[in-house]
Amino acid sequence: MDIQMKKKRTVASQAAAHGPLPELPEGLLDELVKGPMTPAEVHDLMLAFNKALIERAMGAEMNMRLGYRPGQLKPSAQTNERKGASGKTVITERGPVRVDLPRDREGSFEPLLIPKHERRFTGFDERIIAMYARGMSVREIQAFLAESYGTEVSADFISSVTDEVMAETLAW
Repeated sequence: MDIQMKKKRTVASQAAAHGPLPELPEGLLDELVKGPMTPAEVHDLMLAFNKALIERAMGAEMNMRLGYRPGQLKPSAQTNERKGASGKTVITERGPVRVDLPRDREGSFEPLLIPKHERRFTGFDERIIAMYARGMSVREIQAFLAESYGTEVSADFISSVTDEVMAETLAW
């Protein structure tokens, strides 16, 4: 069995282990895909979908935190309230995305999806670690991330990610 076949099985087994993905409504797909698309158009659509999904999920977290939805009356026991949104660039597996995240007056909203001061959205650190584990230099990792994700990442950032993993590994 050659290495490529083994790699394909590994990817396939990873997908199978993940389980079935949620079904998307046909109407939504019809609205988004009006005909043949270029790879760049598919990529941009995926980024737009990521942006919308992140913003919606963060809004839902804020709704849960405050106990009411935008436009509804604030519960009388609730002293905190919405204070608009702030922009944040989040690095996703498909590239950087500028999202508007909700804020509250007290500044006590601690989101779970993308915690305060975080810029990476699931999986980005793992990619850096995988490249490092394969023996890529910090410069090679920087070049790859710039080319693949269109984002500049400092050598210090890459070192902090790999150092954090090494510390976790040693703690085991």
